[in-house]
Parts: sequence; C-alpha cells; structure tokens
Amino acid sequence: MGKAHAPESPSQAEKAGISVFHQEIPILPRIMTEYGHAVTGIDIHPGAHIGERFFIDHGTGVVIGETCLIGDDVKIYQGVTLGALSLPRDESGELVRGTKRHPTVEDNVTIGSGAKLLGPITVGHGAKVGANTVVIGDVPSNSTVVGNPGHTVRVEGRKVEGPDSDWIHLPDPVADSVRKLSERLGAVEARLEALDGERSSARVQELRPRRGPSTAGG
Repeated sequence: MGKAHAPESPSQAEKAGISVFHQEIPILPRIMTEYGHAVTGIDIHPGAHIGERFFIDHGTGVVIGETCLIGDDVKIYQGVTLGALSLPRDESGELVRGTKRHPTVEDNVTIGSGAKLLGPITVGHGAKVGANTVVIGDVPSNSTVVGNPGHTVRVEGRKVEGPDSDWIHLPDPVADSVRKLSERLGAVEARLEALDGERSSARVQELRPRRGPSTAGG
C-alpha cells in the first residue's frame, strides 16, 4: 500500500516570511514565501494574516492574497484561491492602492477544492463553501454556499427556500431551446396534417429534466 497522505499547512519558511513582512523588513519576506511556494505548491503572500490551527489538505494550487484575514481553525483544500478583483479607481482615474482587496475568512470555515473567493468579502463563522464555487459576495455564518456564482443553499443546517435556492438541479438552456423547437415542430406538423389529411410518421421525443441526488446535502 502507498504511503498515506499527510495534511499540510504553511511551511516554516512561509510562516517566517509572514512574520518578517509584518516587521516591515523589505524583500526578504517575499524570498522566504517563494521558497515555501516552491516546496509546498502553496502561494501565500507574506502580507496575509493567518490564525491558529490553519489546515490545508493537499496544498497544490492554493493561493492566498496579500490582504487576506484568516481566522482560527480554518480548513481549505487544493486549488483554492483567496484572491482580489481589480483595483478601484479614484475620480481622476488613478488606481487606488493600499485598500483591502482580499477575503476575510472567519473562524471554523471549510472551503472545498477549487473554490474561488474574490474581493474584500467576508465568509462568516462556521460557513462551508462547496468545491469549485465562485464567491464574490459575503457568506452568512453557519451557511453552505455552492455554485457559480455562489448561492446559499443552507443556513443553520436548513435548506434555503425560494426560487433561487436549488443550485443542484440547474436549468439547461440548450435543452430548453431544443424543447421549444420540438414544440413548434409539433405544431407545424399538426397544421400540415389538418391541411392535407396525412399523419406524419415522425415521432417527437419529449425532453424531461434529469434529476438526481443533491451533492449539497439535500
């Protein structure tokens, strides 16, 4: 049997680089975190603030931006990006620098593999972000968010009700177009049959949406 995978966390070089950065020592912090990046595959800007017991499972591809604030007991998986959107501009059109541009992740949050959290948003305490979810807005505490763009499907363990709450059985625009075309074709054939008295031998197969179990826990 192969060797079991060991959970990862920021390397000692990355931790040291973050500490040195906040002491306002130039250049060296970036060198240290880039070394850690080469060793672990985890790219953490030395300006990020990271809490206690930060847990990364399979670290390859994880990116954590400069102004990220990460709380205690946070768990993330491979390919997660805590990134920024474009810099804002002032009235003269100049880029505004020095503002918070990356997410704040509060305590006890779990972020699934491949998720992208972008901009100065807040992910509330105890929230769960599904794999490959794209989040560009705040996430309520103790909620579950899935989809692209991310939508809340559970809060305090209960399903969210309403027309936008089902992000497992998503609409299929191609199937909708084919269904409408099929309906129009059926109407044309019915009209031709009424005109010439001959019934078409063709049969139109009804398209029905395919449903399956929810991967978001319901």
